[in-house]
Amino acid sequence: MKKATLLHAELSHLVATLGHTDEYTICDAGLPIPASAQRIDLALTKGIPSFIDTVKTLLSESQIEGVILAEEFAKVSPKLHDELLSVLHKEEQQCGKAFSITYLPHEEFKTRTHHSKAVVRTGECTPYANVIFQVGVVF
Repeated sequence: MKKATLLHAELSHLVATLGHTDEYTICDAGLPIPASAQRIDLALTKGIPSFIDTVKTLLSESQIEGVILAEEFAKVSPKLHDELLSVLHKEEQQCGKAFSITYLPHEEFKTRTHHSKAVVRTGECTPYANVIFQVGVVF
């Protein structure tokens, strides 16, 4: 049995096959998922798993260098947005690298998900709780 944090087989495979500049999305229960991306559906019921728990778990196993968010996230769901920024700040401190953070209008964000290698759907039901991670390198 795998001993590290991430036990989900599809997510482990995703992380193991990501390369520099690849993108993947972690989304709420309502974001449309493009047919071109691998769909990893974790949604069990409302709120389970949460957006933040999913972000923390994937960050524990993957190196990122860029973050893309919808502009509306900070305005409509400021508490969860601020929690995400706090998680990202801790991750920057832990890995010793700063991340770029880009904001796009939600419609552009949805279009951008078509570049994602995979979209991970959570049970989160907070509006605009979506993030695109751009993969970095550990060296």
